[in-house]
Amino acid sequence: MANEEDDPIIQEIDVFLARSLLEKLYLFQYPIRPASMTYDDVTHLSAKIKPKQQKVELEMAIDTLNPNYCRSKGEQIALNVDGTCTDETSTYSSKLMDKQTFCSSQAASNVSRYAAAVYKKGELHLTPLHGILQLRPSFTYLDKADAKHREREAANEGGDSSQDEAEDDVKQITVRFSRPETEQARQRRVQSYEFLQKRQAEEHWVHLHYYGLKDSRSEHERQYLFSQGHGLAENTELIKSPSEYLMMLMPPSIEEENEKPMAPSNVLSMAQLRTLPLADQIKILMKNVKVMPFANLLGLLGSGTDPTAVLRCVQQVALLVQGNWVVKSDVLYPKDTSSPHSGVPAEVLCRGRDFVMWKFTQDRWVVRKEVAAVTKLCPEDVKDFLEHMSVARINKGWEFMLPYDEDFVKKHPDIVQRQQMLWMGIQAKLEKVYNLLKEHLTPKKQEAQSAHPLLVSGEQRVNMAKAKVKQNFGQLEKEFQRQKAEMKSKDSSAKPDVANIRIKEEPESLEEPMDTSAHEGLNNGLVNGLHPAQGPLDPVNGHLPGGCIDRVAQELKAFVSSTFKKQFVLTLSELKRLFNLHLASLPPGHTLFSGISDKMLQDMVLDTGCKQILVPFPPQTAASPDELKVYALWEAGDTYDQHRQVLLEIFSKNYRVRRNVIQSQLSQECGEDLNKQEVDRVLKVSFCSLW
Repeated sequence: MANEEDDPIIQEIDVFLARSLLEKLYLFQYPIRPASMTYDDVTHLSAKIKPKQQKVELEMAIDTLNPNYCRSKGEQIALNVDGTCTDETSTYSSKLMDKQTFCSSQAASNVSRYAAAVYKKGELHLTPLHGILQLRPSFTYLDKADAKHREREAANEGGDSSQDEAEDDVKQITVRFSRPETEQARQRRVQSYEFLQKRQAEEHWVHLHYYGLKDSRSEHERQYLFSQGHGLAENTELIKSPSEYLMMLMPPSIEEENEKPMAPSNVLSMAQLRTLPLADQIKILMKNVKVMPFANLLGLLGSGTDPTAVLRCVQQVALLVQGNWVVKSDVLYPKDTSSPHSGVPAEVLCRGRDFVMWKFTQDRWVVRKEVAAVTKLCPEDVKDFLEHMSVARINKGWEFMLPYDEDFVKKHPDIVQRQQMLWMGIQAKLEKVYNLLKEHLTPKKQEAQSAHPLLVSGEQRVNMAKAKVKQNFGQLEKEFQRQKAEMKSKDSSAKPDVANIRIKEEPESLEEPMDTSAHEGLNNGLVNGLHPAQGPLDPVNGHLPGGCIDRVAQELKAFVSSTFKKQFVLTLSELKRLFNLHLASLPPGHTLFSGISDKMLQDMVLDTGCKQILVPFPPQTAASPDELKVYALWEAGDTYDQHRQVLLEIFSKNYRVRRNVIQSQLSQECGEDLNKQEVDRVLKVSFCSLW
């Protein structure tokens, strides 16, 4: 009350709401004009509007007689725009820049709180505004001048001879066939900037007639700014209580929240993130961060999160590279999407990015040109792949952005080994798709890497293993003889498949547990595999504790039997690849992770009823030794056993046989007249996995 007494009311003014120009009144905000253009003598040559976009274009005359106007500059601009010729298409017919075009843009998206006010004879009349437009100079005449300049240059550079003109007419074109547009692609296209610009350009201009300030029509229109009826009954909008009136002036905050623009789809607060399931949290984090150490991931998920559950979830959306987690390619490039740069489908992008990730499992450095040469993708896509997980270094290439996480590798050897098996499967696919050469598979040695204590080449690992074998050979021999005597005394009726495991009968062999990769690169100490000292069992010659042999042999025999029942003929290389995939699907700590040598795997294949087919491959073949070893299931118990045995005999004599020879040999040996379709069926059933 005291404050109200100190601030007395001096005058009361009646407020009226004028509705005659409702949804028709716009406020134009003009820029600061040069001295040659004043507010009083401006002449509007033309005006046009696009009502849906609320876009206005005004053309105003410039006072060329004003002393502040630079005539030489005006002549130069007109000459650059129109040239020396003057016709109907000329922008400046007077050969002088005598007009200026202004284009509008919306100053505010919500103008419901703004009104134009007129005060007259103690009354305040308000008219709501329908739009507030800011006018800015348009410089399209400069674009026209540039186009004229390019045309003149093209005319001057044109060849004089007809032969040159004929050669210029012959141009190579690229024909592309568009695929059917999916619903997601259509939505992205409709929301794109180019589509919106095209729709805005399609709206036709509506030409307007401008009336000056002192024109009689302007005087008449200005009268509509006043309320037509002064009676309170006709102005029911203003018959409000103070609280209602305040509510009209200041609407509730709920309306403001509804009018706020939506946040981008890739922006999510941490508070919102933690309301989602753990798997979704990890997927969103990895998709945004791309590369992250496991410790950082746990920190972002908050305290109390189970690390085991995080490990289980992160393997679904990321792969291990140098001890750090890198988001999978199919998470970044979902199915039915395409590259924003080249338009190639997501499947091709995933293969290219997988190749880059695999290269970083081999080396800390990757050369961009090498990636582009192998993947055949455009430079922009390759750059995106590299920027996801590496940093460019001048004159060196691209270096993996995070250091090797040795702590994670030591704490989680099972996860590391499982990820290594997955990378072996990915490598096999990349070899088939890209036809990788030996230089692509062998990591390059660099001086910067030799100083890193964790970078150990595959050859160094082999030498270390050999030295360790020789050092501990005497002790291992005594232990082996003791275990052998115990096994003979306790289990005289051991299964034949276990007795046939003769790994320990060759103590001087330097054979390590099975090299599950056909190349040295994946055994590098930098890769996700275990270091030699981290193996849970004795790494020499694949020795296993006595109690584990039965279980390992049973599991291995079950795998071999089921594999050859599905695919009757396999090379050793393909069998090892399938075994790696099988290991990757097993839970951590499974008995098969104890280490299976090549010899143990081959012996188990022979013990399960398979035979080695000595295919006479040519001596100049580029196949690896594992690809030259072919094993086949001799008797599967189906109707094609006899046909399959005949085929195996044929291929044991020659690695390439004509179809008619196979058909005649099958008919002769099986006593059946097989037609071409039946021969194809026999070949498909028997050799689909090999030929």
